[in-house]
Amino acid sequence: MGAHSAGILLFRFRDKKLEVLLVHPGGPFWAKKDAGAWSIPKGIFTEEPPLEAAKREFKEETGYDVDGEFIGLGELKQPSGKTVHVWALQKDIDETKVVSNTFRIEWPRNSGKFREYPEVDRAQWFELEEARKKLSKGQVGFLDRLAAIIKCH
Repeated sequence: MGAHSAGILLFRFRDKKLEVLLVHPGGPFWAKKDAGAWSIPKGIFTEEPPLEAAKREFKEETGYDVDGEFIGLGELKQPSGKTVHVWALQKDIDETKVVSNTFRIEWPRNSGKFREYPEVDRAQWFELEEARKKLSKGQVGFLDRLAAIIKCH
């Protein structure tokens, strides 16, 4: 069985337009990448129930607890082989106050120097068309599913 990730896609309406919250990965590899680099806040889980894992990962990547009426968006197999499970939730948070956990890597590679970086370096609300450009290709299907469920383009 391949790896599984679970995540929460927050959405809100601003001026009657649907917006979704995406996060940008931290660390030196992603520092100068934008289009196709953003993600739904998510992370790997093994034995816990997927929705509980999604809530935990959202907290770890944003600093926010989320609860409410979750909308299942199903799962999508990623190009990497990982399966991602996502739920949508209508909730407005202040993206400027997002704070994530950190990870430690050797950087530059083979330098012997270890540095700590935030797992997520920023979050931003995007209208759907812009979100489709920013989001990792394997996750774009979740935007289409959300739009279909709430009858919005």
